[in-house]
Amino acid sequence: MTDDFSVLGTASCFVRRLEERNIRKATDIQKKVIPRLAACESVFFSSATGTGKTFAYLLPLLGRLLEQDAQAGGKNAPCPRFLITAPTLELCSQIKGELDFLLDKPAISANVENEQSSVSLRSCLLIGSVNLERQIESLKKSKSAVIVGNPARLLVLAKMGKLRFGALSCLVLDEADRLVSGELSGETRELCEIIRRAVRDCGSLTIAACSATMNEKNREKLLSLAVFRGEKNADISRNVEYIESEGNEILRERIEHWAIFSEKRRKIQTLRSLLAAIKAKKSRARSLIFTSRGDEAEMVLSRLLYHHVNAAGLFAKSGKKPLAGTARKEALDAFRSGKVDALVSTDLAARGLDIPGITHIIALDVPSDSEVYIHRCGRTGRAGKYGVMVTIGNETQMCLLASLEKKLKIRVLPKELYQGRICTPPQMEE
Repeated sequence: MTDDFSVLGTASCFVRRLEERNIRKATDIQKKVIPRLAACESVFFSSATGTGKTFAYLLPLLGRLLEQDAQAGGKNAPCPRFLITAPTLELCSQIKGELDFLLDKPAISANVENEQSSVSLRSCLLIGSVNLERQIESLKKSKSAVIVGNPARLLVLAKMGKLRFGALSCLVLDEADRLVSGELSGETRELCEIIRRAVRDCGSLTIAACSATMNEKNREKLLSLAVFRGEKNADISRNVEYIESEGNEILRERIEHWAIFSEKRRKIQTLRSLLAAIKAKKSRARSLIFTSRGDEAEMVLSRLLYHHVNAAGLFAKSGKKPLAGTARKEALDAFRSGKVDALVSTDLAARGLDIPGITHIIALDVPSDSEVYIHRCGRTGRAGKYGVMVTIGNETQMCLLASLEKKLKIRVLPKELYQGRICTPPQMEE
């Protein structure tokens, strides 16, 4: 199977945009997904973070809109026609950034033979941290073909009658396993019910759902959503194909896995020593620190700041939910720019983060679910770079980590801290 974007059917204007980032070859998941979505097939797909899932659905679905507009002679079509929903405000913003990159021209040439037909596509970001009235005004003025937003805000606008889905032809559920689990499942189901009612008499809907992990239970939850029912979409649930990228090569080949033993009462001291050792070895190191619970994350950040460690947090002061809006952006910007070396987060708060240059992931607990471990690892080792996943835990947690090691077929290397350096225990040295 070819890995050339143009042979996969990607619009030539997008091929040129990708070349500006030196992206010339499609990844494994892109080679499998792009042709199917271009052919109007609905798919579920999973692949490790950093393997190009966003472009896997943006390239073919945007290409379809361009072709439709070119055939219509550039006439304004009803909007929106393409909806992308994701669980976190940060992920929605990142997707919008990729849209802006691909559509960053006054007019994008459609993928037609002579490329003389020019059309333009507009996109709009609808997330909960932005003023609602401002978003309503933006919807009126922009006539956006592509909408990106979190389920809660999309629901509010749909119920107000400000966002209608009658012209929708493409729907993407990004980080789909999160959208159909926990507190977001109700909002996702309600949104999909509104979409089903809107599109049931308007033709078929192409649906893509993706995540770094997607087990059979989550696929069943997705297939139970209302958008897979109805007169015109009655057979979608039977025809959806599940596509998986080849293995966990990134998890095994681009990420080094370490285990550092520490009793619970000494974990923060061990963490401080580790951060200092990382900084001493690599001055531009960036560490993302994970805990499962918000209250623990709050405690960890408080202790680090008390000891003058340059750190920030990605959760509200209550420790029960992620930061939102300006505060979250400030924390992420400080981490991205290097003003802070360490970012403390929960799994929920960091879901979908794409921050270049994260060198170390540090986990202060071991998840019982291997998918959580994979999502944590996915914040590093991106775009062809290498990273380190460090787990600090006691004897019980080391046993859990050993189980994950076997299940994921990775190699976890024991490490210890000695005189400000990260060392291999003498008994482990060859």
